[in-house]
Amino acid sequence: MGWIVALIVGGVAGWLASLVMNRDASMGIFWNIVVGCVGSIIGNLVANQFGIAGSVKEFSIIGLVVAFVGAVILLGVTNLVQRGRVR
Repeated sequence: MGWIVALIVGGVAGWLASLVMNRDASMGIFWNIVVGCVGSIIGNLVANQFGIAGSVKEFSIIGLVVAFVGAVILLGVTNLVQRGRVR
């Protein structure tokens, strides 16, 4: 059951990150979920360095924020590689 919650939280985090990074028009729901789930892994790696633990397996605001920050980092790196600049 935890993976369903992780997909939902990942989708929300990916969607919010795509809005912030102005990528919403080019991404569909599938890519929002992928970006949010991969972003949660990146966010957990970054957050663990600061002693913050957030999981998306059971819904929490900290887990959502960590996934959102990771998704923004992922989209920023993607923009940097594709366009040579971060929007």
